[in-house]
Amino acid sequence: MTDAPARTSPGGLTGARRLGVLLTVVIAVIAFAIAAVTILGGPGRRVETGIVVAVEATSLSSVQGFSIRTADGRTVDFRVGALENASTFPPGHLAEHKVSLVPIQVTYVDRDGGHVAVALVDAP
Repeated sequence: MTDAPARTSPGGLTGARRLGVLLTVVIAVIAFAIAAVTILGGPGRRVETGIVVAVEATSLSSVQGFSIRTADGRTVDFRVGALENASTFPPGHLAEHKVSLVPIQVTYVDRDGGHVAVALVDAP
């Protein structure tokens, strides 16, 4: 009984060697992506909680920005981005929170020199 010769690809690589090269390339791409996100800052989602003290809007459905006052007395300004939960917390609901003084929790990212809200919920 003789061993059959290993099949090679047009580039001269065997199946196992080709798989090894492919895995190495995939790992290198993933490592590069992780390094790029780390160096460039990544999404950096953060959360602030407070009462709504100002709402900048042209209508209930067109809110450009708002401000909250946190429990430690800071006023934090936000622009409204594409909200992940706009169907459960429409931006127009901010005006109601301004009147009721019920706190909200804002999830945001820093983008273009400002805080951009990406999710709004009633504070726990």
